[in-house]
Amino acid sequence: MRELVHIQGGQCGNQIGAKFWEVIADEHGIDPTGTYHGDSDLQLERINVYFNEATGGRYVPRAVLMDLEPGTMDSVRAGPFGQLFRPDNFVFGQTGAGNNWAKGHYTEGAELIDSVLDVVRKEAEGCDCLQGFQLCHSLGGGTGAGMGTLLVSKVREEYPDRIMETFSVIPSPKVSDTVVEPYNAVLSFHQLVENSDESFLLDNEALYDICFRTLKLTTPTYGDLNHLVSAAMSGVTCCLRFPGQLNCDLRKIAVNLVPFPRLHFFMTGFAPLTSRGSQQYRALTVPELTQQMFDAKNMMCAADPRHGRYLTAAALFRGRMSTKEVDEQMLNVQNKNSSYFVEWIPNNIKASVCEAWLMTGAGLGSVGFPKA
Repeated sequence: MRELVHIQGGQCGNQIGAKFWEVIADEHGIDPTGTYHGDSDLQLERINVYFNEATGGRYVPRAVLMDLEPGTMDSVRAGPFGQLFRPDNFVFGQTGAGNNWAKGHYTEGAELIDSVLDVVRKEAEGCDCLQGFQLCHSLGGGTGAGMGTLLVSKVREEYPDRIMETFSVIPSPKVSDTVVEPYNAVLSFHQLVENSDESFLLDNEALYDICFRTLKLTTPTYGDLNHLVSAAMSGVTCCLRFPGQLNCDLRKIAVNLVPFPRLHFFMTGFAPLTSRGSQQYRALTVPELTQQMFDAKNMMCAADPRHGRYLTAAALFRGRMSTKEVDEQMLNVQNKNSSYFVEWIPNNIKASVCEAWLMTGAGLGSVGFPKA
């Protein structure tokens, strides 16, 4: 099977990663002890994209958790799905990087990196057909940015033909909690441009805007933001994990979205967005979804797409819908908004349809499956 090795680094990466595993476990019917309680064979069919099967039928995430201080690890362990992870896969130092990129990349991080690589190697060697690696981190701190990019370059060296994708939380001027964020981000981007295959960019400013404007939350917490990010992350790999009429994997996404190797930084949009715990009472049509998906308000990255032009786009749909309708809508988007797409790439939207849909909005609940 096409397995992925998931790596999360730093405080931000570990918090988002922990939430992501809650969503993924829920989609596959796995409870916090690692036992399967689902109701569809499709949940188990490709479960080994993200999980290893351990003794006694338990499912264990193929995740490597790293940090330069023990605090975040303790909170992940104490979280709802903390007991799901392999204890050996927690790799942490004691000193912390103190928001200093160089500490994460050259000093403290460099001392810990070999222990992390050992765990990554061990997970990669246990795979039948490794597809690639995904890294969750922020670019504004010390560990996620400095040590995260060090790990990317080391893994790239060892597995040059495997896909390396990152979910990177970038600093934004309006929501900044560290003075040195811009420095850390610039140093990190220099690494990602060279060593990652696809980077999905997220930022807190856009996520807060989504919470205020669209979800109508008066006091959004990091829990709400992480929730949105995990929904987007699960959507990217949905086609790997569940059957669909038009499947796509990470390599197909990269081939269709990246016109030049260094231009691999993606904006992520998600639709439909509904607030945490609220139920979606109406099935949305493909045109409505498409319109929402390309709306600047639904982008998880505070760059206004109306101020530039799209080189390429990928539309990943979940649920029962006709591929004909999807193709028509994609053509419609390109024809209607042709001024927003570069003219030198003629058909620049990739579409895929996965048949497992989300029961409630924004990745907050169980997954529905077509009945045979």
